[in-house]
Amino acid sequence: MTKRLPDTEYIQDEAGLIALCERLRGHDRLAVDTEFMGEDSFHPRLEIIQVAAGDEIAIIDYRSVSELAPFFSLLDDARILKVLHAGRQDLEIFSVLSGSVPTPVFDTQVAAAMVGYGTQIGYAQLVKQVLKVALEKSETFTNWAQRPLTPEQVAYALEDVRYLFLLHDHLVRRLKTLGRLEWAEEEFRRVQVLAADEARDPRLRYQRIKGWAELSPRARGVLREVAAWREHEAKRRDRPRGRILRDEILVEIARRAPTTIEALGQLRGMQPSQVERYGGALVAAVKQGLAVHDHELPRVEKRRRIDPETAGLADLLGTALKVRAVEASISPQLLATTADLELFALERGRGAAEKLPILQGWRRQLAGEHLLKVLDGTLSVGYDPETKQVRLFERP
Repeated sequence: MTKRLPDTEYIQDEAGLIALCERLRGHDRLAVDTEFMGEDSFHPRLEIIQVAAGDEIAIIDYRSVSELAPFFSLLDDARILKVLHAGRQDLEIFSVLSGSVPTPVFDTQVAAAMVGYGTQIGYAQLVKQVLKVALEKSETFTNWAQRPLTPEQVAYALEDVRYLFLLHDHLVRRLKTLGRLEWAEEEFRRVQVLAADEARDPRLRYQRIKGWAELSPRARGVLREVAAWREHEAKRRDRPRGRILRDEILVEIARRAPTTIEALGQLRGMQPSQVERYGGALVAAVKQGLAVHDHELPRVEKRRRIDPETAGLADLLGTALKVRAVEASISPQLLATTADLELFALERGRGAAEKLPILQGWRRQLAGEHLLKVLDGTLSVGYDPETKQVRLFERP
């Protein structure tokens, strides 16, 4: 059944979805957003999809239409541009459900950062700045799993796609004026890769656990195995990872490497119910980690300690980067992180620093070359009393 609401369609059956997708296929771009609940499941649970194109604007109720093949066909159609805002989570959800990341895409949040609107600007804030429209955001923390959705929820959801094309048009004009459209497209592809990486090898999940790099090589090997076990278990039971075992408990297991259920039960933080349910599997994972050959253990690239001189140089590079970002009307956080600048300073722009994003592609062209000139002394940072601004000065 398809319910017609004022100015929209609410798709609740496969026939309605097929008809909608047939109409959408005639357009060259789609505005797309999702609403989901992620607190109690391994993957975020999709609730609704909002989509707009031309005069069409609709909500697809995933609770009622769980077979989304016609819609996924649109997302995979290379002739149709998918316009989203802060779309990485949406892309991850579609990747999990369909097995592929939608392409091509245009992320208005990423594009906004490249033309001077700041890093990670929210949708409502961007709409207000660009279009002078104030959106009602009272449903930000609403329960999207309830049915029926309230009129307020429906209105809120539709707002998230209603203005995407106007933002897209504005941002494309700005990107073209600044000569950065190709740069933005490079960043969109990077977002797609990151979304696809969410489905990567579960044996690499340990790298996201705080403190893993400080463990001994053998403990890192154990952590890799127990983290991979948790990944499979959480996915099998459709529970958040932390509901199975918290990260800090996995780190403690890696440090202590208990090889019996009794020893496992003695670890701080392990509950008797967890030992009873998971003890055998955890001990088996620990033993597997202990059996790994030394040359196969996870390695950490050691970074030299930062001395005061290098710390000062990193600060100087950071200042130069901010000045260049202001000059170029781009967010400095999009160019390099603090850790990137520290490595840049440590390596003096050579060696491992040559692999940093700031020395690749458009980032190098925009700011990386300037930082290299700061290092070789041909470019300096100083205060201009005439303009009352910090500037970059060429040195003879």
